Amino acid sequence: MPIDFATLKVIWWLLLGTLLIAFAVMDGFDLGVGMLLPVVARTDSERRVVINTVGPVWEGNQVWLILGGGAIFAAWPALYAASFSGFYLAMLLALAALILRPVGFKFRSKMPGTAWRSTWDWALFVGGLVPSLVFGVAMGNLLLGVPFRYDWEMRATYGFGVFDLFAPFAVLAGLASVAMLASHGATYLVTKTDGAVAARARTAARLASLGWLVLLAIAGLWLARGGLGYAITAGADPGGAPNPLAKSVVRAGGAWLANYGRWPALWLVPALAPLGPLLVMVFTAARRERLAFLSSAIGVAATIGCVGASLFPFLMPSSSDLASGLTVWDASSSRRTLGIMLIAVCVLLPIVIAYTAFVYRVMRGRVTVAYVESNADTAY
Repeated sequence: MPIDFATLKVIWWLLLGTLLIAFAVMDGFDLGVGMLLPVVARTDSERRVVINTVGPVWEGNQVWLILGGGAIFAAWPALYAASFSGFYLAMLLALAALILRPVGFKFRSKMPGTAWRSTWDWALFVGGLVPSLVFGVAMGNLLLGVPFRYDWEMRATYGFGVFDLFAPFAVLAGLASVAMLASHGATYLVTKTDGAVAARARTAARLASLGWLVLLAIAGLWLARGGLGYAITAGADPGGAPNPLAKSVVRAGGAWLANYGRWPALWLVPALAPLGPLLVMVFTAARRERLAFLSSAIGVAATIGCVGASLFPFLMPSSSDLASGLTVWDASSSRRTLGIMLIAVCVLLPIVIAYTAFVYRVMRGRVTVAYVESNADTAY
């Protein structure tokens, strides 16, 4: 493989970020739609309209979550082991909520009873809200640092429980995630519905975007002035064999802003993050639905990008044993593994993107009450 080991690690860091952003953008709007189901739809027909806006695409959107998890497993095995073990109960909570979604989509319209359908409507609401909150809390904990350590045999131990993950900053990040994905889902609904549902979704988009903007600003100030951050002082070898314990790390307030000083072009990422919700409010008020959705997608991508750009080269810093923190340089698979997988990605990822684009092209257009009622036996 002509690409050196250090460059391969950076490429896979960028690929992992791309997959996580794709999941947040693509699956994020249907999580948001689930959260907004009780808000924007009042009658059974309206709820079916909302559900059918994402019914044909939500399964495909979750492919990005599977790809992201697979990339972590194959390219960053130490990160996979530490994160999936340490966050086990939180991930189980998110997974349980995600399981409610397919069941809700498939079972809701199987029976006509009000109680039956209302139960599954709330299941879809929980299936959208809980993962959005948990994923945001996880991002917040990465910025805080996770209390875990390795011993000399590289066995990890964890010094926290599931409730310890809900520190104030992590909860703030979780709420920002909920507001962000609610806004994203609302802008999607505005493009896919009409009438009363679209009007309520338009209002929800403005309110959620305002919450997203305010919470994002508070989180940014917290990072800048709250003394958060870690810095590598010695032992990092970008091209060396993975060994998390070979480096020295110190706590350094404001270190999460250091990368923007090293590479000023990175300031474009935190600049786009608040611009996204601002433009959502502007374009929603102007009835420019597609531009509002595009702005929301850019804001979501930039918000996730801010976390990655701030943490680099850290993937999962440790707050209890600083040297145990995992970085791009010391948590990867071998050079041969990264090289072979990169070839597979270059072949398969364009196919996934092309197929996804084809599906959305076929499924374009608005979902109306008339459409749902005339296809009562086949629609969700």
